[in-house]
Amino acid sequence: MKKLLLNVLAAVCALLALLFIVVPGPSIVFLLAGLLCLSFNYSWARGYLKKTQTGFKRICMQLDKRLR
Repeated sequence: MKKLLLNVLAAVCALLALLFIVVPGPSIVFLLAGLLCLSFNYSWARGYLKKTQTGFKRICMQLDKRLR
C-alpha cells in the first residue's frame, strides 16, 4: 500500500511538473518531489536524485561566486 501511494504521488508530481513547464510555475520543485518519492522504492531514482543534487550544488556555488 505504501509503495503504491508513493508511486501515485510521484506520478502526480510528474504531471504537475509537466503542466508547469507549459504555464509559469515551480516545475523543478515538482520534478524533484517526484524523484524523491520514487527514490524510496527504486535504486535508479536514487541515482538520478543524487546526480541532480550534486548538479544543483555545483550551479549554486558558481552563481554564488559570480554574484560576489
